[in-house]
Amino acid sequence: MNEQRLGLTGNTPSVLTKILTFAVGAVLLIVALMFSALLFATALTVGLLIWGRLWWKTRDLRKRMREQAAAGYAFGQSPPGSNGRVIEGEVIRDQR
Repeated sequence: MNEQRLGLTGNTPSVLTKILTFAVGAVLLIVALMFSALLFATALTVGLLIWGRLWWKTRDLRKRMREQAAAGYAFGQSPPGSNGRVIEGEVIRDQR
């Protein structure tokens, strides 16, 4: 009874069972690493595509901002041709 409690009853796995268990574990680990690498590569590609599209769509805005900075006025200053006047208001258009 003492041997049965300690697991020494002769039901120890054979060498072939240990080798097969190790092989299956190694294959599962390799497959998991392959899927994680594929997932990482896909996420990186999608991220680069989104960043590239955003960069491409904002290129005109960046160009205008550089031109404004070179012209010497920044946020809070009047753009050229405004004579320093700022007119604020709302436009309500009646569609009759």
